[in-house]
Amino acid sequence: MAAPTMENPTSTSTPSQTLTIAKALNTAMRSAMERDPKVLVMGEDVGKLGGVFRVTDGLQKDFGEQRVLDTPLAESGIIGTAIGLAIRGFRPVCEIQFDGFIFPGFDQIVSQLAKMHFRSQGKVKVPVVIRVPFGGGIGAVEHHSESPESLFAHVGGLKVVSCSNPADAYWMLQQAIECDDPVLFFEPKRRYWEKAELDPTIEPAPLFTSKVQRTGSAVTLATYGPMVRTCLDAAKAAEEEGRDLEIVDLRSLSPLDLDPVFDSVRRTGRLVVVSESPPESSVTSEVATRVQQECFYSLEAPVLRVNGFDTPYPPSKLEDGFLPDLDRVLEAVDRSLAY
Repeated sequence: MAAPTMENPTSTSTPSQTLTIAKALNTAMRSAMERDPKVLVMGEDVGKLGGVFRVTDGLQKDFGEQRVLDTPLAESGIIGTAIGLAIRGFRPVCEIQFDGFIFPGFDQIVSQLAKMHFRSQGKVKVPVVIRVPFGGGIGAVEHHSESPESLFAHVGGLKVVSCSNPADAYWMLQQAIECDDPVLFFEPKRRYWEKAELDPTIEPAPLFTSKVQRTGSAVTLATYGPMVRTCLDAAKAAEEEGRDLEIVDLRSLSPLDLDPVFDSVRRTGRLVVVSESPPESSVTSEVATRVQQECFYSLEAPVLRVNGFDTPYPPSKLEDGFLPDLDRVLEAVDRSLAY
């Protein structure tokens, strides 16, 4: 019997089940480790504790300390070690415990990980996945609620993706692990415990593609990660008022797959781009610019954005005012339709 691969997803088929995003990610790593003994998991407290969000729970028990490594509290060391392991033929999956902890490893990511393949004229591959729980909404202290994805989307040589639901978490993480390029995998931590059905027999979409999560005709909402749920809730509320919103989950932030967004805007004539990140020089500003370039004569209103703010992330008591919510999304929809 042939070994199961991502090209043959039904070879490990199991009945549909209801999973949280956290469990889907755990199941994805388990599947990848069963398929390929070169897949390793490493990070702070990922072994015996199973990670602070328990995403790696049980992996060290089942695969051993040689494949699930509890590392020192040193992000630069974690990523530097992963680069060396990847050059030697392994596929490390690193966990950055919280989004704001990634910055001590920034130099390793942008100066080494992103450059190695290009620097070696294609001779060296560095298939490293860096998992990053990101975004706010959990009432945490400083450095625990950042949205740094735009910083890495600017860097040539890196792939940047974000899941928003259990099915995408399950498939996208496995696809990222099998990718020969370094992938930053941003996980919406406040959505970890949201449940949905996962059918592992359904063919997954390619990793670096966007996906229409809800069809509509009035306004297009383009978003990703934790804001997908917010936009879906906004669309449900808008439907009660007779406004039919289309939701495009970007999923891949670098490279961007904007053809579904262009197609949607050419039908609706309106676009609102939604993200928790600060708005300046962000993924949302890139999407807005590209849509105005490609769909100018289809637009009935300016492209609008709903973001966090260009400030440090606030204390937990103030985060509800910082984060985009249903009301801010609907207010932008109203402004767009007013033109």
